Amino acid sequence: MSETLTATVGETVYRHIRGDIVFGRLTPGSRLKLDKLKETYNVGISTLREILCRLSSEGLVVAEEQRGFQVAPVSEAELRELAALRLILECSAMEQSFKAGDIEWEARVVSAHHKLSSTETRIKTGDESQREIWKQYDYEFHHALVSACGSKALLDLHANVYDRYLRYLLITVVYRGEATSREHQQLMNCALKRNTAEATLILSRHVNECVAYATETTPARFMPNAKRA
Repeated sequence: MSETLTATVGETVYRHIRGDIVFGRLTPGSRLKLDKLKETYNVGISTLREILCRLSSEGLVVAEEQRGFQVAPVSEAELRELAALRLILECSAMEQSFKAGDIEWEARVVSAHHKLSSTETRIKTGDESQREIWKQYDYEFHHALVSACGSKALLDLHANVYDRYLRYLLITVVYRGEATSREHQQLMNCALKRNTAEATLILSRHVNECVAYATETTPARFMPNAKRA
């Protein structure tokens, strides 16, 4: 197998495993046994080790000396930490993006919101099959808002923190219905008006209410001995 093909296969498997962690198909705290992963993802042990080390550097996998790898566990404390970090990064990037965004950026924001809004409408009718695509569109919308900030480093860091935060929302099945849809609409309106101050307030409420919903409705996900609210 050529080096280029090996790299391509490794990147594909990396994205597959990463997606399975973020979307909760590989459960928090579960052991990642190389022999089983080799069969599941059809890739060699050495490539798997490289992938898991890469995911460990991203905070999605824990590498334990002499004990192998496990999916990073979840905790209420980490959720709150990630939410706070997301707000710092996203508010900064959003401010820069609102200042620099052109008509092409506006079109990306409107297009991303249209896909997200259409999916949310279907979810509100009880269509649970839209769950994963909804979160994909949710990411695309928030990414569109900050995409004109002009800093690749900031966008890369935001994307990593967003995915780690997103994992909690998927594990706890956070969807606040009409409130979420309304906040997304408001964020789009702020972007088109270049209203950074209002967008910052809306985004803070958007994220903090999601955290509150997650911790209040599914405490057992974070505190195993707690009673479900």
